[in-house]
Amino acid sequence: MTSRTRLLGLQFFVVAPVCFLMFFFGLGSFGLVGADEPRYAQIAREMLARHDWIVPTLNGHPWLEKPVLLYWREMFSYSILGVHDWVARVPAAVHATVLVIVILFFMRRFRPGSELDAALITASCAAMIGFGRAASTDMILSVPFCMAMLAWWVWHETARKFWLGAFYLMLGVGALAKGPISPALAVLIVGAYAWLRRDRQIFWRSVWLPGFGIFFIVVLPWYVAVQIKVPEFFRVFFLQHNLERFSTNLYQHSQPFWYYIPVFVIAMLPWTVFTLPALGNALRRGWAIFRARREENVIDATPEDWLVQFLMLWILIPVIFFSISKSKLPGYILPAIPPAALLTATYLHRSKKVNRIMLMLHSLVCGTLLGAAMVVPWFMLKLHAPRSVWTAVAIVTGITAVSVLLAVRTRGIRMLHFVTLLPVVLGLVFLLRFAAIPERNAYPFHGSIIDLTQSARSVNTELNKLGAGSKPLAVFNVRREVEYGLNFYRDQPIPRYERDGVPAGDHVLVAKAGSAAAIQALAEPRKVTPLGNFEPQHLEFFEVSNSK
Repeated sequence: MTSRTRLLGLQFFVVAPVCFLMFFFGLGSFGLVGADEPRYAQIAREMLARHDWIVPTLNGHPWLEKPVLLYWREMFSYSILGVHDWVARVPAAVHATVLVIVILFFMRRFRPGSELDAALITASCAAMIGFGRAASTDMILSVPFCMAMLAWWVWHETARKFWLGAFYLMLGVGALAKGPISPALAVLIVGAYAWLRRDRQIFWRSVWLPGFGIFFIVVLPWYVAVQIKVPEFFRVFFLQHNLERFSTNLYQHSQPFWYYIPVFVIAMLPWTVFTLPALGNALRRGWAIFRARREENVIDATPEDWLVQFLMLWILIPVIFFSISKSKLPGYILPAIPPAALLTATYLHRSKKVNRIMLMLHSLVCGTLLGAAMVVPWFMLKLHAPRSVWTAVAIVTGITAVSVLLAVRTRGIRMLHFVTLLPVVLGLVFLLRFAAIPERNAYPFHGSIIDLTQSARSVNTELNKLGAGSKPLAVFNVRREVEYGLNFYRDQPIPRYERDGVPAGDHVLVAKAGSAAAIQALAEPRKVTPLGNFEPQHLEFFEVSNSK
């Protein structure tokens, strides 16, 4: 066994537990949150129950908002591990882990010496952790797309057509995850890089007919099959959920043009202090190349310079593209986060040592992240933390910041990624396992604070305690998250008074707190009996019956 092979084994020994902690640890610590997680989990459950690999359905009706890849992954996970909420998150965790390993090998080949830094930075970015633990399409798109762009660079450097084929293959997988955005971004990034290099042939050599064949072999079978089975698919998916989503505020996700600047800053935590100067250096170098191109001067650029420029374009184009969009959500720019991690690792590898001010800021960020985790329970319950809590937060923040600073100052930059990982892991473990619920007498609930305040799993648990476990359920004036969450946890359609009217039979109603008078008016002349409330999510429960 060579020393290089032993080093790779040691790197795997480090990366594997980090990926486990970041993406797999505590996947079931809290229930499905938001509207998308339970909705996608339920769609996959219905497809598996029907043994239907073509048409996604929600409560028996076609759901054509997204392509099928996430549902396939979840169906596969369900078939092995059973239908559970945490199992719906396994595909994203697996995808994130695969990308970290691919990045390790990529940097080992093209920037040896920085591969472990790149892998650990990628795994520990806030956006990678968040979306790597979510039952959503964002990670399912981002990983094959990022693998496609890495494969394109390998082809660009080696001229081996195998990697160009892998580029088209992964773009096809990305198109099965979220539609045409995968090839669209790839065209923009490769085209911009060719323009910066003043070499159109870079772009045109990438246009490879066998590659198109590979792409369409991956994509067309499902797209054609679903169009045949559901003729409105083209209109609903391509026109409504792609073109109209981009050009209008049809889905109520409007944000200002600069929205993705703070999103990107937060997404790169805890590495933002190094990512921003790395991106700034790349932009300055890119501007120098642009000026030389405009003045027709020859500029001396190394292969490492060109990789940095490629990463810079790969970061900026998704951010700019989605900034133009009328509809904005944080996960849209997830494809820009892995190249930002690679750019950060390259910057640190080149630097050899860290600027003192930057190191102080980075240490403060690490301490603040761990301290912030301590006040999350109070924030989620919308309670004022007492002075003792803020004192503890200040102490933990200070000790963590000083520890990170001293470790890097005394042991050198090689310690940076390890001491940065420690507060990230501690903060994550605290939130998933040890976050105390303040005023437990007021909220006698044994579970995650996130579960208590954000997930319909805790609402369903409370309903079961009230003896409503087997009764039909309806909702009124609640967030979509509650409706879709109860849909998954009850495995039944959830009528909504505002949309579907009052169900004819006896049922239990989950409503926003303070809705009793409106419910009585809507349900008249039926009997409405209060059953209890769930204060952490501001909900009330009622039994609506036909008896007088």
